[in-house]
Amino acid sequence: MLGDPYRLRVLSDRQQYADPDGDAERVGISSAQWPLFGQLWPAGQTLAEAMGSDPVAGRRILELGCGIGLASLVLQRRGADVLATDIHPLAETFLAYNAALNGLAAVPFRRFDWSRARPDLGHFDLIIAGDVLYERGQAQALAEVILHYAAAEAEVVLTDARRSYAPRLAALLIEGGFVQRTGVDAASRTPVATWRFERGRRPT
Repeated sequence: MLGDPYRLRVLSDRQQYADPDGDAERVGISSAQWPLFGQLWPAGQTLAEAMGSDPVAGRRILELGCGIGLASLVLQRRGADVLATDIHPLAETFLAYNAALNGLAAVPFRRFDWSRARPDLGHFDLIIAGDVLYERGQAQALAEVILHYAAAEAEVVLTDARRSYAPRLAALLIEGGFVQRTGVDAASRTPVATWRFERGRRPT
């Protein structure tokens, strides 16, 4: 569980849309996709709960598709070296607002389009993402990003609402040298699956 309570600014419903300057449209975010960043999804909460107990000391952490930023806020409260990223034009504003709501310093943020390299990001020991595989092609794009920005010794933690694209991502990461530690249990009825991958670490 998260332990400490968090206050979060979220969108009031899933029908909201405002793109007066066309920022979202220019990066391929449709009106239907626009409000997705501003909700607390079950997979996002599961990821945040995992980040409440995962080791953080000495690790550089990247969150992909942070949305309202709960997982990054949990890591910030724990003193982790975390960088939150998202393509949505309002993600940075919501993340900053939510950090202030919880008495936290601003979480470092970069606007990040997975199709465009960001050499300034560097490499990371832990890469996390929650419920980012809801469209065709995202597994390939996410795998390429992870393989590019993961350090030689790295861990990946993904939470997913049991969508059909997650197994494709797992296969691509394994092809890229990662070992799958956890994934979907076909017999489980839990709505959210947590996938963990590692590379460059000795077996325990």
